[in-house]
Amino acid sequence: MLVYPQIDPIAVSLGPLKVHWYGLMYLCAFGMAFFLAKTRAKRMTPIWSADQLSDLIFYGAMGIILGGRLGYVFFYSFDHFLENPRWLIQVWKGGMSFHGGFLGVLAAMVLFARRYKLPFWEVIDFVAVLIPTGLLFGRIGNFIGGELWGRPVVDLNYPLAMIFPHVDSLPRHPSQLYEAFLEGAVLFVIIWLYSSKPRPVKAVSGVFALGYGLARFTVEFFREPDADKGFIAFGWLTMGQLLTMPLIILGVVLLALAYTHKPAIKA
Repeated sequence: MLVYPQIDPIAVSLGPLKVHWYGLMYLCAFGMAFFLAKTRAKRMTPIWSADQLSDLIFYGAMGIILGGRLGYVFFYSFDHFLENPRWLIQVWKGGMSFHGGFLGVLAAMVLFARRYKLPFWEVIDFVAVLIPTGLLFGRIGNFIGGELWGRPVVDLNYPLAMIFPHVDSLPRHPSQLYEAFLEGAVLFVIIWLYSSKPRPVKAVSGVFALGYGLARFTVEFFREPDADKGFIAFGWLTMGQLLTMPLIILGVVLLALAYTHKPAIKA
């Protein structure tokens, strides 16, 4: 049976300077997003400039960090924040919400689109393809940080069962890696291939919202619910699933709107 390797959260320590794995994963995520953005920008008409791409990543990074942290505080751990307000800025300890980050990115893209006088949905369709690899690195960061572990397995012979010694001695699902695979790798391949041909406006965003929503909703069945939340309803619905359901609906609506009005762009 697999045993979670106790990983030092500090990747590099140079005197007083300490670089955390969690921070490195964010750097990898933003670096990959910039690389993919440069690749995709060549298809845009007109081609987006280097300044635009740099600003896009900067706006997106701010939206993810601020929105993700605030979302985690208000959706999951508001009591913890009230007890220790300084915890809000201690992002290296983990605690980021995708749904908060999603809202933060939307707000940031509104500002970006206004600055460069670009159609909002053209920007969102462009950005949607950059997100899955960020989710991939983020979930790897969750695994390294030993957080968001899975539920106990039913079959003790399950080959991926893993014991997290800092949690208990029960063999559990490594749900962080499931999320990295589905929300990150699989969703990236799907949306990259789908967007490689001209698609109607809003279609790429719809595929992302629907794909992420279905992947997250599914993996939540293997992920341990937050201790202070438990199941929200029906004895199985988690907070993550509750927050993800609107994304699934949004994805369906965007695809319906996209293919009702079919002017295609290079997304």
